[in-house]
Formats: sequence, structure tokens, C-alpha cells
Amino acid sequence: MQDSTNNQQTRFLLPKAGVRGVAVELSSAWQEIQAHVDYPPRARALLGQSCAAAALFTGHAKVNGRLSLQLRSQRALRTLFAECTAQGTLRGIVRLADEAEGADAPADLRQLGEQAMLAITIENPGLDPREPQRYQSLVSLHAATLDAALEAYFVQSEQLPTRLLLAADGTRAAGLMLQRLPGDEGDSDGWGRACALFETLGTAELLGTDTETLLHRLFHEEGADVLALRPLAFACSCSRDRVSGMLEALGAEEARAALQDDGRVEVHCEFCGRGYVFEEPEIEELFARDVVEVPGPERLQ
Repeated sequence: MQDSTNNQQTRFLLPKAGVRGVAVELSSAWQEIQAHVDYPPRARALLGQSCAAAALFTGHAKVNGRLSLQLRSQRALRTLFAECTAQGTLRGIVRLADEAEGADAPADLRQLGEQAMLAITIENPGLDPREPQRYQSLVSLHAATLDAALEAYFVQSEQLPTRLLLAADGTRAAGLMLQRLPGDEGDSDGWGRACALFETLGTAELLGTDTETLLHRLFHEEGADVLALRPLAFACSCSRDRVSGMLEALGAEEARAALQDDGRVEVHCEFCGRGYVFEEPEIEELFARDVVEVPGPERLQ
């Protein structure tokens, strides 16, 4: 069984087969992501898989900022968001339909309907720090599972054979991604061998085996070569200044309307559960900053 503190992204190469790969294992980081919300089982599993996928893709794509997966629909699962930064920090949330008692994510993603949308977004720093470079790709939800939908996306968008397996339960989340190297690297049947070995892996083994053991078990005859290790951890980017900016963006009327009977506004971060309290004088001060006094006309002598 995995160590409860094992949170890592591993990039590796199968040189004989001409295949590159990324493996992700999350334990305490995944537990922190879901610690303040009691998600129903399928929503929790889908969020864990999405967090593992985001961490996988930051090891695959050139990400200097952050990469996110966002799924939206009009069904019981309204929004799912998972993000991994270049520094290896993760966060994620799920929002379910309030009006649907017992709402949960569907067992088959195709049940989310034709209006459902899954997007992969990469934000890298630009020349102007206020204007990051943003790239977004849409993923078709024509598969039952998240890993199958993402696998099809990579085959279509990058035109490189790709295999992907994701898994999550209440305590662990994990993912494994293989991709054939472009060109003629590796022998002629290398991709076929790698896929045959990949097919022997199930979700229970993926969740219950540390990456070092897993790579040896699956690919020792291929001479798996570890290229890089990156620690992963939960982190939230919320702050009092960010919440203050959000209240200002709401406008004075809505911010004042949010005041409770005790004269305070309480805001809780959906990602980490941290609470921020603003007293009524602080709310007034936010909007007093924007008031510019215009001098009146000079009195005629």
C-alpha cells in the first residue's frame, strides 16, 4: 500500500519501445483537496481523476503557469474544476445541482448531455504579467469515462497514439499516461508491447502501488528510465486581497446587500474552506477608494 504522504509526478521513458510516459500518485494532497466538502461517491471519484489528469498533463505539456480541466453541464453535475501549477500545486472543486436531491456525477459521462463541455486550459506567463498567454482546447464527451475521453482527445489533437488510465477513491488518486514518441524512435513493435503491458493494469493496482514498483512491474524488460520527479501538494491561491477584489467587482449595491444582520460579510473559499470576514466599515472603505471628489465651480467675485 502507498505511503499516506506520497504525492509525486514521475516522467519516464521506455527507450526500447520509443514511448514516453507520466505517472502520478496522490494521497495526502488529494485528501486535503476534498477535506472540507463531503462529495458523493461518483463526484468525488471524478474530481480525483481530474486532479490526477491535470498533474499528468503538466508533465506532458509545456506549462510554466497553470493547467486546468473544467467540465460544465446543465445536469446534476454543474461544474468540475481541477488545476495543477508548474510548481506542482493542486486544487479542485465540484458543484452539483442544488435542486437535485441526492445529486451526483453520472456513471457515464455521456449522460451529461450534448451541451456538456470539457475544456483543457493552459495559462503561461506573458511579457505583461497582467496578461498571461492562454490556450484552450475542447474535449468531446463521447466516451463513458474521463480517461477514455481524454485519450481520444490526444489521439485526435496531437495525432500520436496515447493510452491513459485514471483512478481515485476516498484516500488516493492516480494516473498513468503513455504516448508514442514522434518519428522512428524505438523498434517496430515497441508501441504494441507497451500497450499490451498497459492493458494488464487495473484501477485497483494503479491506486495501490507506488510508482517505482509499478514501473518495475510493468516495464522492467523495456528498461524504464526515470527522467524527472516532481513533488505534488495541495495549495490554494485565495487571499484577503483577492476576496476584497471580488467584493469590489460585485459593486457597492451587491456588496452592501450581502451584509448580514450582524453587519458583516462572510466569504468562504470553495477550494480550501478558509473564511474571510469583512465588517461593514471595511465594505464602505472598499468603495470610498473609488470616489473622486470633483471641485465645484469657483464662486464669482
